[in-house]
Amino acid sequence: MAGNGAEAEDLVADIEALEVKLAEAKRSITARFIGQERVVDLTLASLLCGGHALLIGLPGLGKTRLVETLSTVMGLKGNRVQFTPDLMPSDILGSEVLETGADGSRAFKFIEGPIFCQLLMADEINRASPRTQSALLQAMQEKVVTVAGETRPLEAPFHVLATQNPIEQEGTYPLPEAQLDRFLVQIDVPYPTRGTEKDILLATTGTEEAQAHEVFDGPGLIAAQHLLRRMPVGDAVVEMILDLVRAFRPDDPSASERVRDVVAWGPGPRAAQALMLTVRARALLQGRLAPAPEDVLDMARPVLVHRMALSFSARARGEDLGTLIDEIAHGMSASEAAA
Repeated sequence: MAGNGAEAEDLVADIEALEVKLAEAKRSITARFIGQERVVDLTLASLLCGGHALLIGLPGLGKTRLVETLSTVMGLKGNRVQFTPDLMPSDILGSEVLETGADGSRAFKFIEGPIFCQLLMADEINRASPRTQSALLQAMQEKVVTVAGETRPLEAPFHVLATQNPIEQEGTYPLPEAQLDRFLVQIDVPYPTRGTEKDILLATTGTEEAQAHEVFDGPGLIAAQHLLRRMPVGDAVVEMILDLVRAFRPDDPSASERVRDVVAWGPGPRAAQALMLTVRARALLQGRLAPAPEDVLDMARPVLVHRMALSFSARARGEDLGTLIDEIAHGMSASEAAA
């Protein structure tokens, strides 16, 4: 028992130390990515969970700036790829070239593509063809790539932060469901408020701009990811996660008539796994030792919205999945509070 007590004390001390580092990282990021604390929290949460994030927002809202700043603050080697319709898989993964040596001998040499990094920004990912999009699948899921029959590991940690324009759809290829499910969260990047936009103007149009500084490094981020998985999660939070995910499956007995009418297909077990991780990350970012039910409510939309689809009739009526998730999640919370 004494050993268990000491182990628990060590865990608490480690979590508290990590919270201090995360607070410093947030300060450094928000000094350059101003006024979007929600976006910063969700992006940091995806990195802490070892996952990938899909950022949805119009051009000019600072998504590239955010990823560049994250690369610096988290101490990760970053690359950026602008996805276009003519981009080929080899442009991302790399390719073998025939090289002639000084003695006239010839041999194949592998030239690494931009995916060989730790933080890859896939800009406007839906502009690439399905063939090129699929080149990311193995890398995102298995953290390796296969070129010319040889499997090559990617450097750990490896994260993909992809962006997508929600308005311009001409000449784009919607991401397949299998690839959407590989993203831990979907992050909506909104327009800034008037006050935030004023702060941005003053901070970015002068002679000097705030500079980010390194807080983590690769091994430090991996250690944080392992620590997050050791955080305790109470039974009430686990049951709430299960109730929430299953409530959005139209064929599940717990699904409401509204869900059966609006949702064509719901989230799978990977959604529950994502919630288990992200609620811990949210607790960490808020300086708490364990997640609470409000963490589940807050993370429901970014975790579930890209793992579901509206029925044809619901799309015709103009239904919105995000609104439905908020409605069902807060309804469940109110019911539990009343009980």
